[in-house]
Amino acid sequence: MSKPKVVALCGSTRFIDIMAVCAWLIERDENAITLSCHLLPQWYGAHDDHQAEAEGVKEKMDELHLRKIELADEVFIVNPMMYVGESTSAEIEHARNLGRPIRYYTFDPIGKKVREILGPRERS
Repeated sequence: MSKPKVVALCGSTRFIDIMAVCAWLIERDENAITLSCHLLPQWYGAHDDHQAEAEGVKEKMDELHLRKIELADEVFIVNPMMYVGESTSAEIEHARNLGRPIRYYTFDPIGKKVREILGPRERS
């Protein structure tokens, strides 16, 4: 196997379940390494899309995610319903400033696969 590309996934953690499936499909179908947020189990005390805020580490995690973008060869924006929040906007700007190629879930074949899997549960 040749050196795999590294893909940083960015997006709101309110879509963490979709992000997890995107990461799986990118790794499975594209033989890439993904850098993403983590899907935490309910027993951890997950607070839906505000875990970092609940633990008081949002700024730290936002900064760390910018470092993930610096390590990546490209960026994949998980943006169901075309949603891009403040943190994701900053990540997009950072990726652009670094010249990283950016893909969007909404327009990408990976997003299409996820929407097909979701079927009637589709949120985008």
